[in-house]
Amino acid sequence: MAKTEGEIIIKKYANRRLYNTGTSTYVTLEDLAKMVKKGEEFLVQDAKTGEDITHSVLTQIIFEQESKTGNTLLPISFLRQLISYYGDQMQMVVPTFLEHSMKTFTEQQTQMREQMAKAFGDTPLSKNLQAPMQLMEEQVRRNTEMFRQAVQMFSPFTGQPPAAAQKKADSKDIDELKEQLRNLQSRLDNL
Repeated sequence: MAKTEGEIIIKKYANRRLYNTGTSTYVTLEDLAKMVKKGEEFLVQDAKTGEDITHSVLTQIIFEQESKTGNTLLPISFLRQLISYYGDQMQMVVPTFLEHSMKTFTEQQTQMREQMAKAFGDTPLSKNLQAPMQLMEEQVRRNTEMFRQAVQMFSPFTGQPPAAAQKKADSKDIDELKEQLRNLQSRLDNL
């Protein structure tokens, strides 16, 4: 059966080859990354057992993208925090929080692009403009505060990082974002 409820089934064989049952062709991780970017839904199954291995294949795609491009999306501090939640009571909350945060970020990015298109016209430059620094900083603050509140709600009696350490970490993340935005603004100015 090639499709289940609109999802394309990708079979992964013991030799690590991936077979797209929707197109009856072999595909690569790069092809799957392109499918994700296009918004195509797919399920990856172990060809022998039928086990759903989509999560591990998507994680492998992220690993390859992070190591191949040199432009990482996942800061080291984020990776350390994420790893620290494995086996913790917060492990069950983190996926929902991250999913909600990414959905919110995507919605805000779409709104910003629409605003930029209205302000500057529908040009290639306006499609690539990033949110102004203040909006990005505010979003980081809101997400950080929402996450802190979620952690506190589920673990009110556990040791929390001192406020000064939390502010320092938040400040470092904001400083990193500011630097990235400055670099982006320079590149835009050069265009």
